[in-house]
Amino acid sequence: MSAGPGSGAGSVTWWGHATTLVELGGERFLTDPLLRSHVGPLRWTGARPPEQLARSATAVLVSHQHRDHLDLPSLAMLPSGTPILVPESAGRLVGPHVRGDVHELAAGDEVTIGGTVVRAVVAEHDGRRGRTGGPRPALGFVLRAADGQGAAGVVYFAGDTDLHPAMSDLAADRIGLALLPVGGWGPTLGAGHLDPAGAAEALTLVRPARAVPIHWGSLRVPGAWRARPSLFTEPGRAFAAAAARVAPAVDVVVARVGEPVPVPLRGNGGAAS
Repeated sequence: MSAGPGSGAGSVTWWGHATTLVELGGERFLTDPLLRSHVGPLRWTGARPPEQLARSATAVLVSHQHRDHLDLPSLAMLPSGTPILVPESAGRLVGPHVRGDVHELAAGDEVTIGGTVVRAVVAEHDGRRGRTGGPRPALGFVLRAADGQGAAGVVYFAGDTDLHPAMSDLAADRIGLALLPVGGWGPTLGAGHLDPAGAAEALTLVRPARAVPIHWGSLRVPGAWRARPSLFTEPGRAFAAAAARVAPAVDVVVARVGEPVPVPLRGNGGAAS
C-alpha cells in the first residue's frame, strides 16, 4: 500500500538499514545514523545516507551498541551541542567521540526536545558492543508531538527487537507510524530480531495506523548475497503481504530510500486523520 496525500503530523524518511529521519513537532530526529561507505565488511547495496543528515538533525536516537547501529565516526559528524540519546551503559563509549550532550536512558525515561516528547521503550535484543562481557540493554523510542487540538503525531522506532509482551502496551500510545525491522544483512537473523512474519505479528500488538519496514535490503557482505538474493530483495514485500493477512487495518508503506512518508494524526477518538 502507499501513503495517501491526507494531512499528517510530520514525516519519516528511511535512508537505509536503521537510519531514518523523523520530522515531528518541528524537530528532526536521526535514528541509528550510519553515514559512512561501510562498517567492517558491510557495504551499502545502493547509495549511502547523505552526510548532511548529521548536520540537520535536532537530536539523535541510538537504539543499541552494535556497530551497524552505533557508528562512532558517524556520530562524530554531528554539530556541537546535538543531543544524543543512548541506552544505559553506552554513554561512556559515545562521549569521547562527540561534541554534544549524551543522555543515557532506561525504558520509561522521557526527554522533551523542542515540541516533541521522546520516551525510551523496551526492546528485546542484546545490545552489547562485542562478544565479550554481559548483555547490554537495547531500546526503542516513542516520539509524540501534539498539534494543539487534541490530536497527536506519534512515531514508534523499534530499533532491533524480537516480539515481546510489552509491545501491547504501545497500543495505548495510539501510534501513527511504526518503523519496524523486518530483515538483516546476513543469511540468518537469530534471536532478538524480527523477520517479516514476526514484524507483521508485532502490528497486532502495537496497532499503529501506518507502518514502514526498515532494516532490510541495505547492507550486505560483498559477494555473499548472491547465494540467496531474496534475503535482501524480498523482506519488505513479504512483510506487506503478511501484514495484509494478520493486520489488514494497518496501512503498510514499503518506502523507497529517501522517500518521505507522512505520519497520520490520531485523536483521542481513535481514528487517524
